[in-house]
Amino acid sequence: MYTPTHLIVGMAAFGRVDAPKVTAAAIVGAALPDMSLYLLAGTHLFILGVPPDIVFGQLYYSDLWQSIFRIDNSFIVWGGVLALGVALRSAWLVAFSGAALLHIGLDFPLHHDDGRAHFWPITNWVFQSPVSYWDPNHHGRVLTPLEIAASWAICVGLWRKYIGRIFRGLIALFAALQLPVAAAWVMNFPA
Repeated sequence: MYTPTHLIVGMAAFGRVDAPKVTAAAIVGAALPDMSLYLLAGTHLFILGVPPDIVFGQLYYSDLWQSIFRIDNSFIVWGGVLALGVALRSAWLVAFSGAALLHIGLDFPLHHDDGRAHFWPITNWVFQSPVSYWDPNHHGRVLTPLEIAASWAICVGLWRKYIGRIFRGLIALFAALQLPVAAAWVMNFPA
């Protein structure tokens, strides 16, 4: 799924109106499984000037990058953090790790040939789903607009639930971050 969707879903599932720190932890946890990709790709694209086809066609699949993705996308690692949060009775740690687990749980069935080793360190096996949230060769033409519509619908619910300016601002930002995804989808797959 697209990162803005993960932020929206993480906030909806684990945020608490009466506990801003818990909501913030949920948003950060929802983002973390994608942060290594943003840091690696951003550095290579914008600082080192590596062409996108090299970044996403070669470096993404390299042993080095995949070894990093194994850690921040591991059900085992995040499950351990969740267990710690439960043991400590820490609402923010449960929200943080729960949102990260939800992120990778939603990603798991939606990556065709670009998935991650979600069960590291037990195994480096990568599930190759028959569907992809973005790849038009694996139902991306259908899943992308459904994902965008669902995320905007969830944003409406979040907007009604959260009345504070900061969280409403974040909800608006997360909804707006879906606009480039929608625009790219329309440009690549005109009706």
